[in-house]
Amino acid sequence: MTTEERYRYMTEEPVGKIIPVLAVPTIISMLVTSVYNMADTYFVGKISTEAAAAVGVIFSLMAIIQALGFTIGMGSGNVISRLLGKKDFEKAERVAAVAFVTAIIVGVLLAVFGLGNISWLVSVLGAIEAVKPYAESYASYILIAAPVMMGSYVLNNLLRSQGSAVLSMVGIATGAVLNVILDPIFIFAFDMGIAGAALATILSQCISFCILFSLVNFRKNGIHIKLSKFKPSPSIYGNILHSGSPSLCRQGLASVAGVVTNNCAGAFGPAAIAALSIVNRITFVVFSVVIGFGQAFQPVCGFNYGAKKYDRVIKAYKVTLRISLSVLVVMAVLLFAFSGNVVEFMKKEDADIVAIGSKALRFQCMTMPLQAFIIVSQFLTQSIGYGGRASLIAMSRQGIFLIPAFLILTPMLGILGLQLAQPISDVLTFILSFVIKIFVIKRLNELKEGF
Repeated sequence: MTTEERYRYMTEEPVGKIIPVLAVPTIISMLVTSVYNMADTYFVGKISTEAAAAVGVIFSLMAIIQALGFTIGMGSGNVISRLLGKKDFEKAERVAAVAFVTAIIVGVLLAVFGLGNISWLVSVLGAIEAVKPYAESYASYILIAAPVMMGSYVLNNLLRSQGSAVLSMVGIATGAVLNVILDPIFIFAFDMGIAGAALATILSQCISFCILFSLVNFRKNGIHIKLSKFKPSPSIYGNILHSGSPSLCRQGLASVAGVVTNNCAGAFGPAAIAALSIVNRITFVVFSVVIGFGQAFQPVCGFNYGAKKYDRVIKAYKVTLRISLSVLVVMAVLLFAFSGNVVEFMKKEDADIVAIGSKALRFQCMTMPLQAFIIVSQFLTQSIGYGGRASLIAMSRQGIFLIPAFLILTPMLGILGLQLAQPISDVLTFILSFVIKIFVIKRLNELKEGF
């Protein structure tokens, strides 16, 4: 499909047809990524409870890497979608080059700092003494892969911003499947323990990066990464950061919330840390479906907003919201009914983990459908350039409401406080996002009517 044909497809085809088509490969990418995150938890959990807790601790580090990668990747992707909607292909390639090179540089700096302060880092992330040796081993490998991981986030979003979700899926899914295959080989066959899980992650991330880089640069049509276009400017960085700030807030505060969770849960031992980590992985798998629809909605929204077809933006939002809500209602009912079985599958050897985790999962199921509204509303505001409002939604669920909930409820209610913090944060975030959504839809209707 040529660039012009892609433009007509995104701005003229019925949005009810485009979004599901783009969503299928995006959801597959998200689910496969979720599965290989779960694979680390599952296989490492076979080593010991302390090793399983270490994966939960280092999940906060991976959230930091993702926060920075998504900020640059999704920020540049949103800018590129709007530029393509305006048919400004030259500037779109310049934004792509600046984003890619910047992501690699930031990844290198993060790796150097982290490896030089590894013991301090895992302690800050919430590793108690029994968990620290496992956490340091796992974190060292993850940090080495940081530049590649961050580069992949930009390449992935560059493909999605052009509506090439299938190509994005190929790169992401290949690395994810490889990680699931390599995990048991390195952990058990090569007797590398938790370091084997991390090494499997590094190799799979490198292969995924190479595939994505090839798909971006060795096809005839579309935006390519050209180092000659690396001409950074305050305006380009400003646009990327403005559009990417919601991702930074969402993922960055997720890492902070993870640190707070680990430190609060640490008072109750490794089982509490491991249990909450498992529940977070489970809910991430569910939310990845909605995020997949949201990411499919983003380029449609960006193209049509750039082309000033505001009625299509509103219609695409409503279609995405209806589908996402339906999915989460079904998943919430199923997970509530089988919460014990799901957590037990991940770590049946430890009864404490099952007891703590299954109850936390049931509480989260009660508010799970609200996530459809929260996630889709955030993607809407982010995609059309309302970065501040989107950032506020993102900061709320994983920071403004969640962190105080942990700090207040845990001393008052103990483990029950840990289990209730996220559902309470979800309810408050839903109320906030509803208010913001009213303003954004009103503004789109004004633009549609020419005000």
